[in-house]
Order: sequence, then structure tokens, then C-alpha cells
Amino acid sequence: MTDNRPGDRSHRRRADGRSIPTDRESPVGAPVIRGDESVAGTRAREAVQFDPDDPESLADAAETVREFASGSTNDDHLYMLRGAAACAALVRGEGSYKAAAERAGGDATVSFIRKWARVHDLPRSVRKQVALGRIAPTAAKHIARVGGEARLLLAWATLDGNLTVREVRSVASTINDGTPIEQALADHGVTLGQLELTLSPSTYRDLRRRASVDGVLPGKIVTEALEEYFD
Repeated sequence: MTDNRPGDRSHRRRADGRSIPTDRESPVGAPVIRGDESVAGTRAREAVQFDPDDPESLADAAETVREFASGSTNDDHLYMLRGAAACAALVRGEGSYKAAAERAGGDATVSFIRKWARVHDLPRSVRKQVALGRIAPTAAKHIARVGGEARLLLAWATLDGNLTVREVRSVASTINDGTPIEQALADHGVTLGQLELTLSPSTYRDLRRRASVDGVLPGKIVTEALEEYFD
């Protein structure tokens, strides 16, 4: 049976035994990104933490979700992350999406809360790009619909392939229908793993020279070097 509450950790196991987080690892409701001055600037001081185990904090979360769902407040990316945090905390505190929607009231439906709670459950690396405005919060909703490693791959392909929100939604749906992510992205003109890098002239020179001598593409050398670096 699947837990109906956000916040559980999910990892993909690497071939070498190490795991890569594909879900949020910090506590539900904690302003890890919203409270980071390198991301949010002076607004980091205004970051609110929603504690699902604190009745007063849970009441604040319910009010925030209600305002967020009404669309009557500021809709910038940092505010949306705050709304997502409130959704996740309210679900955790109330025990289900249905109970959270009933507690928030107003325009806060089960579907609305589920979508935004999933955004809060994205790994930190993805949420940071949302906070910086590089991934639209509405695109993040669709990225969050995808599970496992494909979730991370879709996030980075969204950046490198300049995918629109509509395209992200389409790719996410196609993946969830069983299509491999490589094919789902290729249908939108995006090659998974392809990105543009700017190297120093000396590194560029040496990379091209080695690739020519070894008779391989530069990407093969870069891939092998990075795999060793990440190990």
C-alpha cells in the first residue's frame, strides 16, 4: 500500500552501491532553499518553517494553503515554494490529502494540494533551480509527477532543452504511460544527456587532441572523467 503522505525518501541505487536521492531528504516544511541567502537573498530572513507536529504552525500552514489556492497573493517562484511547503506540512499533519483539503478549505482541492506537496518533495538540487527561477514552478509540478531517476533526468532536460511547461507536461505524461525517457524527450527534439559546456582554451585544446589521438568523441572522455570524479 502506498503512503498517501509526502516526505518519504526515495533513492536510486547506483551500480557501485551508492544511492542518489530522487526525493526530498530534509524535514517536511523546512525552508532549506527558501532560507538560503545565496538563493533567496534578503528574503531568506522571511522564510517560514511549517512544522506538521506543531498545532499553531499547522494552522499557519492551512491559512497559507488557502491563500495560495485562491491565487489572490503573490505568485512568484519563492512564494510558490512556500505554498508547496505548506501543502506538504498540512498533509503530513492531517494524515491525508483529503483531510488537508478539508482543513484548508476555500479553493484548496485534493488535486491542488497533492500537486504542490509533490513539488515540495522534489530533491534539493531541483528545488534550487525552481527558487532561482530557472525551472518554472508550474513545470516543477509535472516533473514531480515522474518517479525515480527519470524525475531528475527530466528536470535537467527541461533546463538543457529549454522545454516549455506544456512540453514538460507532455513528456511527463508519456513517461508515466511507459515510454522510456530518452524516447519521450526525443519526440520533443531533446537528446538526453546533451548539454553545452564552456571550457578553458587549454582544456578544450587538450580534450580535442586526446579525442583525436584515441579516435573517440570528446563526450566519451568527458563522461569517463566525470564518472571517476563523482566516484
